[in-house]
Parts: sequence; structure tokens; C-alpha cells
Amino acid sequence: MMDDISAEMIESFADKVRSIESEISKEIIGQRDIIRQVLMTVIAGGNVLLEGVPGLGKTRLVKTLGHVLDLSFNRIQFTPDLMPADITGTNVIVKDEQGNNRFSFQAGPVFANIVLADEINRATPKTQSALLEAMQEHSVTVAGQTRGLPEPYFVLATQNPLEQEGTYPLPEAQLDRFFFKLLVDFPSLDELHAIIDLTTAGDEITANKAADGDVILHLREIARRVPIARGVQDYALRLVLATHPEIDGAPDVAKRYVRYGSSPRGAQAIIAASKVRALMEGRYNVSFDDIKYTAYPALRHRIFLNFEGLAEGRTPDGIIDEIINALAE
Repeated sequence: MMDDISAEMIESFADKVRSIESEISKEIIGQRDIIRQVLMTVIAGGNVLLEGVPGLGKTRLVKTLGHVLDLSFNRIQFTPDLMPADITGTNVIVKDEQGNNRFSFQAGPVFANIVLADEINRATPKTQSALLEAMQEHSVTVAGQTRGLPEPYFVLATQNPLEQEGTYPLPEAQLDRFFFKLLVDFPSLDELHAIIDLTTAGDEITANKAADGDVILHLREIARRVPIARGVQDYALRLVLATHPEIDGAPDVAKRYVRYGSSPRGAQAIIAASKVRALMEGRYNVSFDDIKYTAYPALRHRIFLNFEGLAEGRTPDGIIDEIINALAE
């Protein structure tokens, strides 16, 4: 496997990712881990759920990402009255040159490389589910006809953890379609100073293009060829199994606080993201540290706490912490 990836390819991969991160950081202050994990998801071919209070730059991050990667971008503001056809598109009646009526497909906003689903938990389940096929199959079906979406294709959804009135929490099956769930933290004092200076001084810096769709697809192909030792892969899979309280040998923390554990998609996300991270770090193979780093964003939305866990204020990240500490490499 190593023969498939040369040292030059690894160095080129890491350099390209650094240049993309550098350009995005011109417009996004701080949030370096979030930027890196979003890029890992894009290269791996997944979708991201971003959770954070309003005003932390989630929308700006996605717009900047689209600009730096030279990809088409659409934003959908989810509301309770949004219908599935408003997202996927619909057939409309038009007149041809002879004056005859015919149906013509009017593409919806999902037909873009990067789709921002803003406040996805404000839409009804019927509308939320309209994104499922797009996220998983990279296609939409309208009036019995399936249409492919542009590649690379990436959905970034946001939700506000504070305001829950009038919202429709995403069901477990749809949460599972997201590669990563990222928690956007409030900026530090120094970062707040930098944000104010950047946005109120009148001389705002604009990021430059650093890649395009073909480059992203090329990086994705390289990442898939990264080898992973059987022992490292076994550790990742045992970590996922340890989130299931019903499994023999599950850690006490899972048996006590977890209702449902991660699906196999959690293991797929950990392995795929770890391969990308290894190349970002200039390495040709996956390490145990890669597995531990990617476990949090890959599993935090795939672990569901029971009543005791919720009552004691436990969090999925805390559960993952304890599982990692209890699991031998």
C-alpha cells in the first residue's frame, strides 16, 4: 500500500491543506480545530452538523469555504413552513416555442457543491428527510426521475442548542447521516478583539482561492489509499463497540449511562477521517492518536444517553473520554 503513496504526494497533500486552512483563517478568526475538521470531512466526502449559539461565524465559515475551494454555494434557511420541493426543486409548466405547455424541472438549492442547511431543526421532519437522499446518495428524485448532484457534494447543517421552542429535533437515523458533529465554542478575549478589528475597521481581508473541485476529489482519492494497521483498525472498532451497553465486556460507563451506541457509520467515519488526518500531519499511516482525535466528532451524535445519564448531566464527549481511557491500545 505504501508504494501507492509517495513521499512527494504526502508532502503535496499536507501543503495543499495548509494553504486552504491559511486562506480560510484570513476571514475566520480562531476555530482552527473546527476549520481542520470541516476540511477533513470535505476531503473524506461526508457531511457536517455544526452546533453553536448564533453569531459564532458558522455561516461565514461555509461561505468562505466555498470561495476558497472555488465551489458553488447555496444557503437554505430552514423554517417550519419550508416544503420538500423548496429544497429539491419541482417541475413547472412552461411554454415552448410553439406555444405548447410542457413540464420543465426547476432545480432547488440542493443543486450546489456546498449546501448550508441553516437551523435544520426548525423544519418539519418531512422537509428534513428531503435532505436524506441528497446527503447519502448525492442525488434527488422528483416526479420519479432521479437527478445527480454536482461533485464534490457537501451538506453543512447548523442548529442552535439554546432555543428549542418551535424546533423538530433530528431523528437518530438522520443524525447518523452526518459524518461529524462539531461544537462551535465561544471565542476567547484575544479572538474577540481580532474579530472586532477585522469586521469594524473597514479594511476587511478577503480570502483567495486555494483549490477547486478537481483538487478535492484528487485529495480524496489519495486519502483512501492510506494504509491502516490491523491493530489500529481493531482499536477503532473496539472503541465503537464499547459504546454499546449490551455488548459483553462493555465499559461500566456505557452500561450505566448509554441507551444506544454508535452505528457502523461511526466506525467508517473514524477510519476515513483518520486517514485524512494522517496525511494532514505528513504521515503515510494511521496512528492511535488519529483514532482518538476523530472519535469525538464522529461519535458524539451517535451516542444516546439514558435517563440516568441525562439526569446526572453526562455528555457524549465525557462518555467517549472514559471509554478511551478504559480501552487498551
